[in-house]
Amino acid sequence: MKLPKISIVTPSFNQGRFLEATIQSVVNQNYPNLEYIIIDGGSTDESVEIIKKYENCLHYAVSERDLGHGNALNKGFAKATGEIMAWINSDDMYLPWCFYVVSQVFERHPEVEWIVGWHTHYNVEGKVIKTRKVYKNIYDFLLGNYAWIQQESVFWRRSLWEKTGGFIDESYEFMVDGELWSRFFLHTNIYHVDCMLGGYRLHDSNRAKIFNQQCHSEMKKIISKLSCSYKCTHEVNNQLSQARKIIRFKKLVFNKYYHKVSLLPLYRKFKGDHYLSELDYLTIAFENGDWKINRFPFSI
Repeated sequence: MKLPKISIVTPSFNQGRFLEATIQSVVNQNYPNLEYIIIDGGSTDESVEIIKKYENCLHYAVSERDLGHGNALNKGFAKATGEIMAWINSDDMYLPWCFYVVSQVFERHPEVEWIVGWHTHYNVEGKVIKTRKVYKNIYDFLLGNYAWIQQESVFWRRSLWEKTGGFIDESYEFMVDGELWSRFFLHTNIYHVDCMLGGYRLHDSNRAKIFNQQCHSEMKKIISKLSCSYKCTHEVNNQLSQARKIIRFKKLVFNKYYHKVSLLPLYRKFKGDHYLSELDYLTIAFENGDWKINRFPFSI
């Protein structure tokens, strides 16, 4: 099988206690067509020494002051040439089989431009402590159910990156990933791979935990912009209307009072209407020796 070039960027700043494990999770994949880039923001801890230790495995590395997370990513992706792209932050890790699964999925399905694996979390020691399937599509985003598409498990094609401008929006301090996903949604849907690909490390200095309120504030601005981009499209508005109806039905079905009159059969009938198939989540699972595309019913 042809192995597409995978470009991975790691932005880092003073994460020396985790950085080596992150680097090892990339280089120990032993993926022969890898382009690994590290952009360090001028760390004052042991990070630079760790990066130098692995310089023979790197396509490009630099340690200099930058303008923040988004700026570091833009500097990294400017050096990337791979067909498949992603980033992994300097405290997170990929699973050992990740790159081979990603390459198989993209090679098997040329129509797929954007994938995500299971939500996976590590503890501070780097042990997997939780994993689960989380489904998202553009209707979840438009309805405010954006939490979360796990960035550590996301990969996309260069063609999608270029169609959406080929940049990380540096005007956002925290949710640069959520902003990128909103632009991706304007061009394609996300496919959910039935596999753990990468994971988020939980520790006492997680930015998303410390600045949780700011993250949600930025996401609300992002969703507002996304909604404006879709208002002129009648078809999408119609599908969004169906999504809202599903939510209302579910609230009625599971409300204690209305449950007495049993609206569940009506809800099931409504979900069976053919035009609701556009709301389904797209999944990719390994079945009978191959990665096959399936659908999972929309839910919120």
